[in-house]
Amino acid sequence: MTEATSATDLVIDETSEDVAVAPPRPVERSRAADGPAARKEARTAEIIVVTSGKGGVGKTTTSASLACGLARRGKRVAVIDFDIGLRNLDLVMGCERRVVYDFVNVINGDCTLKQALIKDKRIDTLFVLAASQTRDKDALSAEGVRRVLDDLSADGFDYIICDSPAGIEKGAHLAMYYADRAVVVVNPEVSSVRDSDRILGLLASKTERAEKGGKGIIEHLLLTRYSPRRVATGEMMSVGDVKEILGLDVVGVIPESPDVLTASNAGTPVILNAESDVARAYDDAVTRLLGESVPLRFIEEPKKGLFARMFGG
Repeated sequence: MTEATSATDLVIDETSEDVAVAPPRPVERSRAADGPAARKEARTAEIIVVTSGKGGVGKTTTSASLACGLARRGKRVAVIDFDIGLRNLDLVMGCERRVVYDFVNVINGDCTLKQALIKDKRIDTLFVLAASQTRDKDALSAEGVRRVLDDLSADGFDYIICDSPAGIEKGAHLAMYYADRAVVVVNPEVSSVRDSDRILGLLASKTERAEKGGKGIIEHLLLTRYSPRRVATGEMMSVGDVKEILGLDVVGVIPESPDVLTASNAGTPVILNAESDVARAYDDAVTRLLGESVPLRFIEEPKKGLFARMFGG
């Protein structure tokens, strides 16, 4: 044995009299030694939480579409379902039959992160981390969530999309806690806007960035199920109304359309439907998230042609 070879580098083959020298083992990083601050500084992935105060406004549809849109632009993207106990993201992404391990399994150490990540079959740079259907939200911990996010960043992901449950319970709080940006999904009606105002208060006071007193989370407003016709008749709030109440810049306006339900039932993110206005609207939102300026579409009712005006069509 040479001085450069330690006893831990020796592997004994019990079927042979020979002693084999194993390659040097990499030095494992100690998370305790690094500490949360060091790992936070090393994080390079941008974390985007998709959140709302009210359920059923289209958060999971939005999470799936934004993740696909970013991945189609060559970004390496992981999208995580924080809705422990319900688990809908895998259905929208069309990978529900491929779920073997989930988010809670990773946190509990039952599997590695790579074992739980599901690679999308359509886009090579897109991965899904499903929620558990058999546990409740207490199975999540701040330390466990941070560790998963740090490991994803260390693995070279550019974006991590956190699909938050509705409301203000633990899962929603942990989904937003480490975020760099927030996409607040709102239906243009009073109760949805009011509940989202509460979420903005939490983003400003109950996140890691807020606690450290530095730069706050960048907040974006995304309106879903928008109908210019219903706005014109006074049944629905306008983009300007919602923007004025919440005080956020609008990153996207998604038109009301049956295409969303059709895509969800098919297990295909609606942004991948090239013929749909919903897909175009989500693609515009991704463009704005990446810093480009494009005009809002689908916020005005299409003008009727001469024939329609004459005959009431």
